[in-house]
Amino acid sequence: MELKDLNIAIIGAGYAGSATARALSQLGATVNVYEQAQQIREVGAGIGLRPSSLDQFRKWGILEDIERVTSPSEAFEVLTATSDPIVMEGWPEKETYGLTTRFVHRGDFIDALVGVLPEGMVHTGHQLTEIVDHGTHSTATFANGVSVDADLIIGADGIRSRVRHQLFSEKAPVFAGEHAYRAVISADDIHGLPFDSNLRMYIGRGTKVYLLPLQHRGQVSFDITALSADPTPNPVATKADMLKTVEGFDERIVATTRDLDMDLVNIRAVYDIDPIDTWHSDTVVLVGDAAHAMCHHQGQGANSAILDAGALADILAASNSVTEALEQYQATRKPVTDELQRLSRQGWTDDEINTVFPGQKPGEIASTVEA
Repeated sequence: MELKDLNIAIIGAGYAGSATARALSQLGATVNVYEQAQQIREVGAGIGLRPSSLDQFRKWGILEDIERVTSPSEAFEVLTATSDPIVMEGWPEKETYGLTTRFVHRGDFIDALVGVLPEGMVHTGHQLTEIVDHGTHSTATFANGVSVDADLIIGADGIRSRVRHQLFSEKAPVFAGEHAYRAVISADDIHGLPFDSNLRMYIGRGTKVYLLPLQHRGQVSFDITALSADPTPNPVATKADMLKTVEGFDERIVATTRDLDMDLVNIRAVYDIDPIDTWHSDTVVLVGDAAHAMCHHQGQGANSAILDAGALADILAASNSVTEALEQYQATRKPVTDELQRLSRQGWTDDEINTVFPGQKPGEIASTVEA
């Protein structure tokens, strides 16, 4: 099968869609990306990109573009709520790929990914209303009246994927019983908390506070994830509500929370999806959160999307047919993401810190703590 003969439509221009577009267009396929928003943007927060993800960027010829908007990290630390150290380890995969984990602002990351796509490849203002698999090709219809036929349609439309809902699973996303409060703030505003290349997670009483450095920006991504019974996807919270979640924490964390500009804080309920049995039909396939949305505790959402893109491109290039490739893609990626979804639901409670870490071998903790 010659990829240059394939006409591919990707639904969604987030991490999964943009990465998949880069991977497939590099191999010669005709690719168009359809995004429902009028403008592609991400909320202010930081994420970690693992060496395996960076290796994909290297293969696609965009590693330097990503490195320009990221900072390298050598280790992560887990601490008690009062800053007593529990464990510190280096990031895994460094020796395998000759690269280390790098931290990036979500907005910078999506800008970098979209920025390396050819002009005209991404079409904004296209909200999917219907998708039909005809067996030999598929058709996507959008709210603006546009219909697109393609040899392969890729659903990269996130946790509330319309592609998944129409073709593969009608199950709704699952509330994790937590709210996440996120803001990117100046390193000058963290009241003396450490600011180096390490990711730090402070844990206590069901609350996790993540301090992810964006050294190239002189900023920190400050994230509080706390228990909540409110499943409202975009809940409203006050400064007082946030302060309750960090009662008893290191006073520097409390002071940082107290001084937050609430206009900068993104608040959302944490959701994932149950693993679904099938990711593909004959000419439609899911990638990223559309296929396997997971809680953020393992820091693997964006990384999994990037690895999906790389695997799908490599398998398509080596297969005799689209259908054969999609079957192999699911067989390759689904066992990995099923396990990551399971681990992500565990989170990191006080009991889990006490029971999981003693049984971990060196290097295993780093592979399962959020980046």
